[in-house]
Amino acid sequence: MPAHEGHHRSYDAVIVGGGHNGLVAAAYLARAGRSVLVLERLGNTGGAAVSTRPFAGVDARLSRYSYLVSLLPKKIVRDLGLDFRIRTRNVSSYTPAERDGRPTGLLVGGGERRTREAFARLTGGEREYQAWQRFYDMTGRVAQRVFPTLTEPLPTRDELRLRVDDEEAWRVLFEEPIGAAVEDRFADDLVRGVVLTDALIGTFADAHDPSLKQNRCFLYHVIGGGTGAWDVPVGGMGALTDALATAARDAGAVLATGHDAVRIDTDGSTAEITYRTADSEGTVAARHVLVNASPQQLAVLTGDQPPTPAEGAQLKVNMLLKRLPRLRDGEVDPREAFSGTFHIAEGYEQLATAHAEAAAGRLPTAPPSEIYCHSLTDPTILGPDLVEQGYQTLTLFGLHTPARLFDRDNDAVREELLKSTLAQLDAHLAEPLADCLATDADGRPCIEAKTALDLERDLRLPGGNIFHRELSWPYAQEGTGRWGVETRHANVLLCGAGAVRGGGVSGVPGHNAAMAVLEELGD
Repeated sequence: MPAHEGHHRSYDAVIVGGGHNGLVAAAYLARAGRSVLVLERLGNTGGAAVSTRPFAGVDARLSRYSYLVSLLPKKIVRDLGLDFRIRTRNVSSYTPAERDGRPTGLLVGGGERRTREAFARLTGGEREYQAWQRFYDMTGRVAQRVFPTLTEPLPTRDELRLRVDDEEAWRVLFEEPIGAAVEDRFADDLVRGVVLTDALIGTFADAHDPSLKQNRCFLYHVIGGGTGAWDVPVGGMGALTDALATAARDAGAVLATGHDAVRIDTDGSTAEITYRTADSEGTVAARHVLVNASPQQLAVLTGDQPPTPAEGAQLKVNMLLKRLPRLRDGEVDPREAFSGTFHIAEGYEQLATAHAEAAAGRLPTAPPSEIYCHSLTDPTILGPDLVEQGYQTLTLFGLHTPARLFDRDNDAVREELLKSTLAQLDAHLAEPLADCLATDADGRPCIEAKTALDLERDLRLPGGNIFHRELSWPYAQEGTGRWGVETRHANVLLCGAGAVRGGGVSGVPGHNAAMAVLEELGD
């Protein structure tokens, strides 16, 4: 669709990038009566929050990149009237292990009694379960107090500390490396590892990293929705961005796909945005520009010095199976084990070893990862024939695989890593995963893997970092501005994941950028 009818048209707001945060901002501003144009370089909106059919001739619509929902406030869904639903997972996680030569594991979920029994079965007593309960009761209280602040003006550090109102929790989460709390509270290596994983999603860090970037990652993973629950988007992640695009269009926003913004010229009160299409170049004027892209891309657009990219560190694998594999641990139904987060090679010492190996420039010998099956909770992403035949999806997210490891040969290293990652899974299965993989219309196994370098290429994520940069504390610091979206240009705002309180599928930066604009305009 053309961005405008004439050679040069002015909008109240131009949004660069049609990912979910840009669509949130567009919908809020358009519903407030502002003229809004979204410029999206790709042929579709959604960014990393999309559903696609990656396997030729197979009716399986997978959440290709982002895949679970926790940080999206219900407020945004209500405010924008989104036709979007999530479903909870009855099982939180399953972690297979071998103890005394026999297969076993830890199932968290299915009710308090079952979880208590699973802890006792693995550890031989009550201590670890009681420690687990105390620890997550603490993080739950923090979640209830911190999560609502994400859509408010940034609190100061002292204001947020008063809001948390728990000095022990503040010390554990905000001041000391999370590894200290894990080691102090838990004795079992596997239990320690399960707790630590939330601090390492897309974050390359040791449990005791003095920068506390692992703590920031952990915090965002336990505060979502005020509960820390990670839920399944019905219809796949694309259902959310489709609903957002509909809400923005219905409110009057213009969504121009195939329009790549290449420059922003601003004097602080008005701006001109230059864009390119497949066959032309044009400009459009705006009072405000909201950039739903990385801080690096923002700097390129405005002619500023780009910050150093934060390195991404994950492997994303999508699979379609003819059936779920049987487990060596016969006490657990695969339909339960894979419906939550299935932890692989994520014991505490295994995670430390994997980090040390990767930091030394080597692929982890036992690559840690976690898997879940979307279709067990939401079969609507599969065609009726696949559902009837018992097909299932698997999504794998690998840890401690920084982008630097793939510099020498991305394709070859990706293949090597995928093979060793699946070998770690096979060690806990009663049959090889390869025997369960479906095939596409050309007879190829239905499996695709994306490294950090692939994400950098496909989605313009600097360094392949899924958060656009290292996650920030959810409070004001020097230069963060009132909403955490401000830049050095008065009428240019950052509404992507690189904003303060960005990262994950939340819509929070989009909401906050829209609020900053409306607040300035007196709405």
